[in-house]
Amino acid sequence: MQSRASTHTALAPTLWSFAGNRVVQDVVLVLIGTAFIAIAAKIKVPFFPVPMTLQTLAILLIGATYGFRLGTLTVLAYLAEGLVGLPVFTNTPPAVAGALYFIGPTGGFLLGFVFLAAITGYAADRGWDRSIPRLASAMLVGEIVMMALGFAWLAWFAQLSSGATGLGIDKALAGGVTPFILGDLLKLALAALAVPAAWQFLRPRD
Repeated sequence: MQSRASTHTALAPTLWSFAGNRVVQDVVLVLIGTAFIAIAAKIKVPFFPVPMTLQTLAILLIGATYGFRLGTLTVLAYLAEGLVGLPVFTNTPPAVAGALYFIGPTGGFLLGFVFLAAITGYAADRGWDRSIPRLASAMLVGEIVMMALGFAWLAWFAQLSSGATGLGIDKALAGGVTPFILGDLLKLALAALAVPAAWQFLRPRD
């Protein structure tokens, strides 16, 4: 008897599949996903206490609609685009993408994006993408992991323009975590509502 985890297909591959050619499907979805994240990273929405980008919203949606394998691969491909110098991150330009960007203040958050997509995608593979409370709880775990990695890197390891290493605990919390909590919770709520609603819309009606 197969488990639900082995039979459930995430939303995006369900909606768009190339019969008999999974490689083509995966490549197209990954390219669409990386473009979606890059565009979202450039969109700034006025918010309190700081403006928010839609980057984490895009990553939450990618994880929830692509599943663990394809969602994680998409975020890794997005980071690879930045690594080779493509201006796909929020601050590029004026900052220059590339290897040095990853050791700067946002390096921990970039790594956290992978875990955010992976945890959300893992839940989606188990059918949690059809339940608002379950999907939201998985997304919250992913957000906590992402924030923890971003905070730790910013506090102790980030290479700053001043030549210093790390901001310290207090400044990392005040500048890199606390101002973004409210916005990230809002984006989490939107993603957790949107994906189950899409499944509900697609459900056959008698």
